[in-house]
Amino acid sequence: MKLLSQTLCLCLVLALSLAAPHHEGEDHHHHHDDAAPDRCEGIEMDAVAVNEEGIPYFFHCDHLFKGFHGKAEPVNESFTEMDEHHHLGHIDAAFRMHYEESPSHHNHMFLFVDHKVFSYYQHNLDEGYPKDISEVFPGIPNHLDAAVECPKPECEEDSVFFFKGDDIYKYNVKTKAVEIKEFKNLPNCTSAFRFMDHYYCFHGHEFSKFDPKTGEVHSIYPKHARDYFMRCSNYGNDSNHVERERCSRIHLDAITSDSAGNLYAFRSHHYIRKEKGNDAMTADTIESAFKELHSEVDAVFTYEGHFYMIEDEHIFVYKVDEPHTLLEGFPKPVKEELGIEGVDAAFTCEDHLIHVIKGQHVYDVDMKASPRVATNERPISLFKKVDAAMCGADGVTVVVGNYFYNFPSTMLMIAGRALPQEHRVALELFGCDH
Repeated sequence: MKLLSQTLCLCLVLALSLAAPHHEGEDHHHHHDDAAPDRCEGIEMDAVAVNEEGIPYFFHCDHLFKGFHGKAEPVNESFTEMDEHHHLGHIDAAFRMHYEESPSHHNHMFLFVDHKVFSYYQHNLDEGYPKDISEVFPGIPNHLDAAVECPKPECEEDSVFFFKGDDIYKYNVKTKAVEIKEFKNLPNCTSAFRFMDHYYCFHGHEFSKFDPKTGEVHSIYPKHARDYFMRCSNYGNDSNHVERERCSRIHLDAITSDSAGNLYAFRSHHYIRKEKGNDAMTADTIESAFKELHSEVDAVFTYEGHFYMIEDEHIFVYKVDEPHTLLEGFPKPVKEELGIEGVDAAFTCEDHLIHVIKGQHVYDVDMKASPRVATNERPISLFKKVDAAMCGADGVTVVVGNYFYNFPSTMLMIAGRALPQEHRVALELFGCDH
């Protein structure tokens, strides 16, 4: 499968180079935007690794996707030496080293191409690299398919798994000992990565979650990689909306609840509704329920029986009761309606006071005032960026990435100096246990 992927990469590069006119003096590193791959087309990734800030890097041919959404960029824009040392057609494998006993290696990203390995920290190539794989990882073969780190105690010792065809090599980072593993239920991995303490083996367009100690694969796998690790407006016809939205690793855009306590969470072009009491869930496209909204939302809050939904520079107001009908006169500019723009999240705990989060600041908007203005600006020191927030019976819930945090009050969220216990969105908010 990896050989097929590499062949497709080579064919794509050759086709684009033959089709595109070359002008004398033109930089040979120039990439045309229309040549960039689209992750939502079901492409296979060559390698996956998480950088030192926890952002997943997905490599495909000579392009790189940073995070779960956004366009591809040439690999050599972030890792400039890759082209200088080797004509890059693809990355074979990648992982981020976990080895706290060696600061010169800990949190460094290792990229493998043919028989060479590159070591980077914050996109800077370490001195002396690239090196032969056999020099840095003795006993590990060239032309790898995949690699993934396994820190202790998830493995007995800090280790790295290397995959090539049917063979799996477990490399002890400290002793450099190599153990051949046999994971009978695990497909041949074309890429692999560790995310939120879970281990994923990608094979073609699908992935399987596995136990690094036993190699056991959960019976519900494989699943489509696009459904859980890529932010797309459309998914396959066989995609289970509820299962995907419950278990997706892509961050939420907005979250709110109605007066009955039913929860609404929005992600990309889809939303999920969880009923209060019985936790029954439904999911669909945002446009199916809120017909005038044709793209993802930035923030949503509930006020006096209506959803206030912010999309770019406009705000839409819908009835909470189904069918969700748009209030007459909307959409309106956010600046006109709330006295502020560039909103990241918004919620209300009091009767008529809306708390608006923009960057690392929170503002108050009195919905009874005319005109409405954003006042009482205060800094938020605990978060660089908030993805979504809501207020409920238990206080304020703040969503950042794949985690959420509960605060007893808005004041404690703003004045707090230490993060409360983190909770996993998929598991503890939507009951996804895999």
